[in-house]
Amino acid sequence: MLKIFVAVTDKDWFDFLSGGLPDEVNFWAPSGRTNFRALSQGELFLFKLHAPLNFIVGGGIFSASSSLPLSLAWEAFGMKNGVRSLAEMRERIRRYRSDDLLDPRIDPVIGCRILTNPFFWPRDLWLPVPASWKPNIVVGRGFDTDEGEGRALWDAVLSRAASSIFPTASEQQRDMAHLRW
Repeated sequence: MLKIFVAVTDKDWFDFLSGGLPDEVNFWAPSGRTNFRALSQGELFLFKLHAPLNFIVGGGIFSASSSLPLSLAWEAFGMKNGVRSLAEMRERIRRYRSDDLLDPRIDPVIGCRILTNPFFWPRDLWLPVPASWKPNIVVGRGFDTDEGEGRALWDAVLSRAASSIFPTASEQQRDMAHLRW
């Protein structure tokens, strides 16, 4: 049985990273108080945008989780954190956490979830959230691929992956149109 975790993220993080197509990303959590244990290495981690954009918009393969000081997360991942600078990252985190981030002399601890092979779908491939998704979910939720909604998510991700590897003839024509002289 494979597990899938659907995590809530902001559109700014998604938009920034989808423009660069990185090989890995840090899906950080503003608080470093809890260790992420929902997935094992190699399982599927999906991105869901904050409401009202209730769509799954991409994902990656879960590699590792740890808690790090903000400065070390920036040093290790730089723009793969989904921002242009350490100052921007601090400000983004402050949207969700207001304790010690007000003092720039403090290096707060954040949660880091390292994902490899991230993928970011174009708008026409976004998936609606499963019917069981509750509006009060703020971090995320796990699914098992042996069960109905988990299996449907898995199949939808595989279908999108196959269409990007083996595009239809019309998609190939569209993608090749820019090469015509």
